[in-house]
Amino acid sequence: MGSSEVSEEVFALVTVVAKRKGKTVDELILEYVAKDVDPGVRIEVYMKLHERYLREAEELYASGDLAQAGEKYWGAVTALINAIAERRGWSHYSHRDYAEVVERLSEELKEPLGRLFASVERLHANYYHNFLTKVNFDAHREDALKLMQLLKAIS
Repeated sequence: MGSSEVSEEVFALVTVVAKRKGKTVDELILEYVAKDVDPGVRIEVYMKLHERYLREAEELYASGDLAQAGEKYWGAVTALINAIAERRGWSHYSHRDYAEVVERLSEELKEPLGRLFASVERLHANYYHNFLTKVNFDAHREDALKLMQLLKAIS
């Protein structure tokens, strides 16, 4: 096996745990590996993940793969949340933690980020159930992009 290969069995297990935590596989691995790394390095990795997920989301969206695109928008948003929470010393290891970070940031910014985050959660759910029409997907995508803009301003 090469350095970037993982057995199918291990990858399947990591995927199950990531799904349960509402994280991407990359975020889950980073969560466990990064405990031995300087916080500044973790923040940098989260920001690079954000950029990659957003780029991939836009490419998938342009090609019409809405279910996959929605999951990448979710990853782009949660990577930003991870970076912000890491910088502030806040917990960011579960879906509940993400919601709590969004609530804290809403209070801080005096801006109801929760509604925007709920739209991104809808994109995340659509990955598993593929129920959104294009018109609704587009509305949730706009909310995701607006939320990322607000989060980037404070990250």
